[in-house]
Amino acid sequence: MSRSTNPPAARTIPAPARYPDNLAFWEGTAQGVLRLRHCASCAQPHWYPRPQCPLCMGDASDWKAASGLGTIYSFSICRRVGPVPFVIAYVRLDEGVTMLTNIVDCDPERLRIGDRVRVVMQTSDDGTTKVPMFTPA
Repeated sequence: MSRSTNPPAARTIPAPARYPDNLAFWEGTAQGVLRLRHCASCAQPHWYPRPQCPLCMGDASDWKAASGLGTIYSFSICRRVGPVPFVIAYVRLDEGVTMLTNIVDCDPERLRIGDRVRVVMQTSDDGTTKVPMFTPA
């Protein structure tokens, strides 16, 4: 079997679904701001954006800007999923929530658990949405 000498295509980022309960999140990413829901009852931030607090089941929450800074909790370098390797990771934000995300714009072999990261917004392949991902800080 011969290997292609063509460079791999760039990895695509599909546009996420938009729903009434997450529109404020996507409006924030369009402005370069990572937003988290904060429960009005227990005052705790939570991720994934949803109307009901998973911690106390409160049904009122507000959107607040996050610092966009965090630490790599765990990660995996995905090499066989497509033409371009990528890093999928859990990032623990300074606010205390953990996000499943990608680490971009770095050498994956140099990443370590505990590394500090910061949010960057990557444009979806259809150009409609900025998707939060992380890069070494």
